[in-house]
Amino acid sequence: MESSPGRALLHIVSDPRFALHAPRGYHPERPERLDAAQSGLTIALARDGRPGIAAALELRRPHDEILARVHAPAHLQTLAGAFAAGHGQLDADTYFNAASGEAAWLAAGASAALARALLAGHGVRGLALVRPPGHHATPNRSMGFCLVNNVAVGAAEALALGARRVAIVDWDVHHGNGTQRIFEADPRVLFISLHQQDLFPVASGHASEVGIGAGVGFTANVALPAGSGPEAYGEAFRRVVLPLLDRFGADLTLVSAGFDAHARDPLGGMALDAQTFGAMTTALVSQAERAGHGRVGFVLEGGYDLVALESSVAATVSGALGHAVALPDERIPANARAAIDATVAALRPHWAGVFA
Repeated sequence: MESSPGRALLHIVSDPRFALHAPRGYHPERPERLDAAQSGLTIALARDGRPGIAAALELRRPHDEILARVHAPAHLQTLAGAFAAGHGQLDADTYFNAASGEAAWLAAGASAALARALLAGHGVRGLALVRPPGHHATPNRSMGFCLVNNVAVGAAEALALGARRVAIVDWDVHHGNGTQRIFEADPRVLFISLHQQDLFPVASGHASEVGIGAGVGFTANVALPAGSGPEAYGEAFRRVVLPLLDRFGADLTLVSAGFDAHARDPLGGMALDAQTFGAMTTALVSQAERAGHGRVGFVLEGGYDLVALESSVAATVSGALGHAVALPDERIPANARAAIDATVAALRPHWAGVFA
């Protein structure tokens, strides 16, 4: 892989130390996930075949001050103390070991590095293959396999570097409650989540949650019913995601790229295939190019079937490299249409002229 990121279309950041965050027994969030994701990246680059198309970014552990933009300092201190004690549980789902602090801080640093690289270039894409995932981590709590909110750290870094607006699109099957909580009052960040209704966290991510205070209207939740497939996601993109992005005018789009909405995934109940992730990537890249900058960065979240994760990452990377896949455009079930209608109805008062 080329080492000079300035000449590459796709900036990649990852680190073998992410694998040191490991459970004692079986857990769906396991080091093998990173191997599968890396394999998907390798497949996509081999299919593309262009020399120098991808470049690795340098990864450094960030200072606590960078993480403190999105997490309470007291919470970060509590985490550091827990990691120093060795292996344990933060809740029933979220484990840690003595190496988890290094992995979590580096994962957050990877997202920040990605934001820096994308803002320094023009017309580039980025991929952070990290673990543990992050989008459930709130300012004061680690939960749902997540220790530190990686994508939020990346967005905050972009704002600190001068970005006027940052968009976050979260297509993980679970609601990105932590990211929503961090930015729900900040009109500089547009947060859009497409997720399975009432999966995890339960009673989170309803269409009525549109932000608070100055951030009202800048949170959008598309809570789709279980079993929703490519057609529903295509419709959600056409009716909600792309119109909002076009109006918002972000300087950078970050994607909480979870792949657990794939039909094979054991923790979700959706019916996507790898091609759907390629299609959503194509749509986001095209929108960013319409905006005049082309900047889209993907940060790995969930995805717990290794075969599905590999193929979905490959499809996403191919889409990021310009191998276009069209969004599905077939009729969708009535319950999925009703869910999208609910999102549009909740947002319309805050976005005059955006929704047909």
